[in-house]
Amino acid sequence: MNQLYSDIILEHNQNLSNKHELKDFTLQEHGHNPSCGDDITLQADIHNGIVRDAAYTGHGCAISQASADMMIDLIKGKPTAEALRLVNLFLDMIKRKETDDAKLEELEDAIALKNISNMPARVKCAVLAWHTLKDALEKKEENR
Repeated sequence: MNQLYSDIILEHNQNLSNKHELKDFTLQEHGHNPSCGDDITLQADIHNGIVRDAAYTGHGCAISQASADMMIDLIKGKPTAEALRLVNLFLDMIKRKETDDAKLEELEDAIALKNISNMPARVKCAVLAWHTLKDALEKKEENR
C-alpha cells in the first residue's frame, strides 16, 4: 500500500497539467512555507459559486507539488462550499481528526497523503496548497 501511495505522489508531482497560470481567474492567493521554502500561488476561476478551473505556480518539494495537483484535480467543477468542505476533510485527515476510510475516499488520490502525519516535518508541505485555498475561499466569502 505504501508503494502505491508513493507512486501516486510521484505521479502527481510530475504532472504539469495543473501547474500554470490561468488566463482568466477570479481568485488568487499566495502560500509560503518559510521552514522549507515551498512557495505556491493558487489561482481559480469561480463563476456562480462553481470552481470552473484552477491552477498553481511555484516551487517546492515533491509532496507540496503533488498535494497541490491532487487538490486542484479534486476541486475542479465543484461548488465552492463543497471545495471548502473537502479542504477541511483533508486537513482533518492530516490532523488525525478524521480516520474513517469510507469518508476519506472522497479525497480521491489525496488520501495517499494520509500517513504524512507520521512525518511532522512534512506536514506543512502537504497542507500548504490546502491552507492557501481555504484562506482564499474564506476571504472571498468575507468580502461578499
